[in-house]
Amino acid sequence: MRFMKHPNAASRPVQAVVLAGGQGSRLRPYTDDRPKPMVEIPGTGTPIIGHQLTWLAEEGVTDVVVSCGHLAEVLQQWLESAELPVRVTTVVEKEPLGRGGGLKFAAQHLPHPDQPWYATNGDIWTRFSLRDMADFHTERDAVATLALARPRIPWGAVETDNFGHITDFIESPPTSYEINAGVYVFSPEFTDMLPDLGDHERTTFPRLARERRLFGCPIPQGAYWRAIDTAKDLAEAAKELAALGR
Repeated sequence: MRFMKHPNAASRPVQAVVLAGGQGSRLRPYTDDRPKPMVEIPGTGTPIIGHQLTWLAEEGVTDVVVSCGHLAEVLQQWLESAELPVRVTTVVEKEPLGRGGGLKFAAQHLPHPDQPWYATNGDIWTRFSLRDMADFHTERDAVATLALARPRIPWGAVETDNFGHITDFIESPPTSYEINAGVYVFSPEFTDMLPDLGDHERTTFPRLARERRLFGCPIPQGAYWRAIDTAKDLAEAAKELAALGR
């Protein structure tokens, strides 16, 4: 039996940028001798970036540019010694360019500048279909698409009725707000829209939003997502992944 290709399959990215240059100050002492993407989630034996590269490969990516910064040599050494499922190029900013400038600098090293690309922050640990997100992006003729997550709040919540009776207690419920999940699909022209220096979330994104060319794609309900910012996040991720059997 022959299977038909999805009509958007040809427009799905095969290249990606991983932003791995942050200081990771809130993850100290783990980041005293390594950059944040090199921190291992307890019980997995693999640094965060190793999980990311595996996920990108599973989603059809063949080439990745890793933007390095803090303790770049540690990350570069690991990438050179590890058996990786994708081709990896590393770039290091000679001087700080800001988030938008750094993203543009890294994107300029992608092997296919005339094709769309994914990007992800180096501290994100997630699993969902990037192919579906790319199709969402193509179907809307977007210039940029952001994955949207609903993180859980760190406190227990209380539900009440209209009279004020407490009706339920809910431990760490998802927030009602969607946030930028740190995973993106970009069309080829997006690279030239980025600032050479500065923050694209204060320049490029607002402009595209005004032009109605910026879209948000919710991460599917039940898909795993967590930003690893603190030691508590590491511990929580370890427990969650153990519960999921990963």
